[in-house]
Amino acid sequence: MPRPEVLDRIKEAEQEAAEIVEEAKEERDGRLEEARKEAEAIRDRAHEEAEETAQERLERAREEIEAEREEILAEGRETRERLESQAEERIEPVVEYVLEAFEEAVHAQT
Repeated sequence: MPRPEVLDRIKEAEQEAAEIVEEAKEERDGRLEEARKEAEAIRDRAHEEAEETAQERLERAREEIEAEREEILAEGRETRERLESQAEERIEPVVEYVLEAFEEAVHAQT
């Protein structure tokens, strides 16, 4: 094969190799961009799921606190009612005691 033809074929092969390398780089860049987008979508989904989980936990905690609050209030009402009842039961004897003490004090002065 004559020398100019060999040189032309070498140049063609080099050109073809350069095109293949360029296509591979473009394909690599495309895949990297696609992978970045997919990773970002995965991060976004994970963030949203974490947010939802946090909101669900917060709501459960609020419900538990509200239930505990209601329980404490109910216990407080029961205690108040018991103390009021005990106080009402003692009114009559206390009034009688005070009247007797007053009458004794008045009689002691006369």
